Amino acid sequence: MGTSSLLLSLLARAHRFVASRRLTLAAFPFSATAAVRVTAWLSSLGQPHSHSALHYVSLTLTLLPIVALVLYITITRLRQRPVYLVDYACFRPPSSLRAPLAKYVEHTELAPCFDAKSVGFQSRLIERSGFGEETCLPPALHLIPPAKTLNAARAEAEQGIFSAVDAVLAKTGVRARDIGVVVVNCTLFAPTPSMADMVVRRYGLRSDVRCFSLSGMGCSAGIAAVGLAQNILQCDNGRAYALVVSTEILTADYYSGNERAMLLQNCLFRMGASAALLSTSRVHARYRLARVVRTHAGHDDRAYGCVQQEDDAAGERGIALSKDVMPVAGDTLTSHMATLGPLVLPASELLAYALSFIMRRVFKKDIKPYIPDFRTAFEHFCIHAGGRAVIDELQRGLGLSDELVEPSRMALHRFGNTSSSSVWYELAYLEAKGRVHEGDRVWTIGFGSGFKCNSAVWVCLRPPPPLVSGPWDGCMHRYPVPAV
Repeated sequence: MGTSSLLLSLLARAHRFVASRRLTLAAFPFSATAAVRVTAWLSSLGQPHSHSALHYVSLTLTLLPIVALVLYITITRLRQRPVYLVDYACFRPPSSLRAPLAKYVEHTELAPCFDAKSVGFQSRLIERSGFGEETCLPPALHLIPPAKTLNAARAEAEQGIFSAVDAVLAKTGVRARDIGVVVVNCTLFAPTPSMADMVVRRYGLRSDVRCFSLSGMGCSAGIAAVGLAQNILQCDNGRAYALVVSTEILTADYYSGNERAMLLQNCLFRMGASAALLSTSRVHARYRLARVVRTHAGHDDRAYGCVQQEDDAAGERGIALSKDVMPVAGDTLTSHMATLGPLVLPASELLAYALSFIMRRVFKKDIKPYIPDFRTAFEHFCIHAGGRAVIDELQRGLGLSDELVEPSRMALHRFGNTSSSSVWYELAYLEAKGRVHEGDRVWTIGFGSGFKCNSAVWVCLRPPPPLVSGPWDGCMHRYPVPAV
């Protein structure tokens, strides 16, 4: 190893040391002051009448906060235990619910709610969507007109969620009564009782289970749900497993109007659900959760309003996607990478970026800003399959090869945009292809309304055994297909 490489390695280790012990180091000056006070007091014990009762009180008041701070730091560090992914499963809709492109176009033509312009717009959009012929819609949306009832939406939720949870429990052998935390995220459908309550009732979970239902957070909510489960597991030693369920229910919020900005949701989203079991025990775990990073741009009006649920002029409710979505996503991603980069990039990349910054700002050199190479931090990328334009933009911005974004494109082709669960279909694709090996780092990233960019970094501990069933069974031999 050369001198420069050795120096960079030492700097990186020093950075990790300081970052991992920042609370302890911050408490050091207070501890040192207390030590000096104690030493001075001990040395004065042999000197009669050198201190008064007031001095004892002052010393006690000095020591008590220091002792409390040290105890707090110790307990906090003990509680921040690693969190692991035991396993996960994805819902695979039955073939009877397929919505081939021709069938979807015919359906819009026959539906009485759409005019000729709306039919033509949806036809052009679906042809450029990157979807294959096997994406699925819920039963209620196969009817003409669609049956947007509460009961139909509940039936869709039960079909996807229960299928995914059944599969992950069967894969892991975990008993339902050992699940202490349930987090369910779904953006648009928030029934009462909640979908987390549906899971508790279906599987007879214990009475002290902690339940959370996250809504309105968009396609990045699955990673937020993982972060929430991580925090609870680290702070509560009595919770053996946390169940995280991600889905999107399409039935209740299908848009039946003619506003173009609101018709996009009908063309982009398809059925999907995932269930993941997290634990603080490494035994039988397949991945370690290295970190969760979240970025929120809601302080900016343009970012806040670019994805909005609203009623059109005719009173039809839907999701309006403005033309600012892609620029906002790019700006939010840039901010997100600025936070994530120092945590995951090697020292060489950080140094190159710092030198580029200095050359441009200090020496006023007219050079392009250096874009860190995130391929040095991760072996695999699971980019939310929000649409072909989203994948294209991230591939271009991060300088990724076609192979690195292949899981996202193929998940979009086979399953469509399944919202927050899409990253799990992509991870399943990587595993079905046999590409994930022990020690590999996987970056899962999603975008959501608000506007948010969330990501989770996983480290593979144990690749899946061969011939494990999953959502890609029976069709993996056809992939990858040419990008469309």
